[in-house]
Amino acid sequence: MRFSCVLFLIAISMALAVSVPIKTLVFPRATNTDHVELTPLKPLNMRAFTLCMRVATELPVNREIILFAYRTPDVDELNLWRLNDGRLSLHLRTSSIPDSANFYVPQLGALETHLCVTWDSSTGATAFFMDGRKSLTKIYKPGQSVRPGGKVVLGQDFDSYDGHFDTSQSFVGEMSDVNLWDSVLSDSTIQDLSSGMRVPRGNVLDWETTQLRIRGGAKVVNREL
Repeated sequence: MRFSCVLFLIAISMALAVSVPIKTLVFPRATNTDHVELTPLKPLNMRAFTLCMRVATELPVNREIILFAYRTPDVDELNLWRLNDGRLSLHLRTSSIPDSANFYVPQLGALETHLCVTWDSSTGATAFFMDGRKSLTKIYKPGQSVRPGGKVVLGQDFDSYDGHFDTSQSFVGEMSDVNLWDSVLSDSTIQDLSSGMRVPRGNVLDWETTQLRIRGGAKVVNREL
C-alpha cells in the first residue's frame, strides 16, 4: 500500500511538472506593415475585462509602443500603450479628459514580463498587474462599455480601420499568452496565471485556440512555458 501511494505521488508530481507548449510572436523590426490580427471567440461587447499578455522589448523608454489595439470602424475602442515616458496606459473610447488611465510602474525590458490590466465599468476601477503584483487602483470611465464590431491587432496601432499604421508606434520584441476575459479576474487568479499555473482560459481571446493572421515579417516560434 505504501509503495502504491509513493507511485501515485510520483505520477502526480510528473503531471504537474509537464511543460505547457506556447506559441510566441516575434516582431523583429520597426515597420508600418508587420502585425498580427486575432480572431476573437466572441464579440468584444464588454462592461468589464481582464487583458493579459507576456511581453519583452528592448525599445528605449522615450519611444511609445502599442501593446494591444482594438478598433471599430470609427474609433479606437481599447488600446494598451507604453507611453514615451515609460508609463503604461489604458485608453478606451473617449471624448473627455482624462482620455486614458496612466500608471507609473517598473519598466518593460528584455526580460519577459507578465502584464495584465483590469477594468470594471460599474465603478471605473482600473489596475495593472506586473508579474502578479498589483498597482494602485484608479477610477477611469465608469459607466462606459467596449463596443463590438471591430478588429484586434498586435504589433501596430490603427490610424484608420483600413489598417494604416505608423512605424514610430509599432511594437518590436516578443509577445505571447495574450488572453482576454469579459470579467475582472481575482488577484489570486492573475497571480496563478503569472506563475504559469493552469487557470480558465480567456473567453474572448484564448491564446491557445484563437486564430492568428500573420502579416509582414512577424514570426511565430514555439516554446514551453
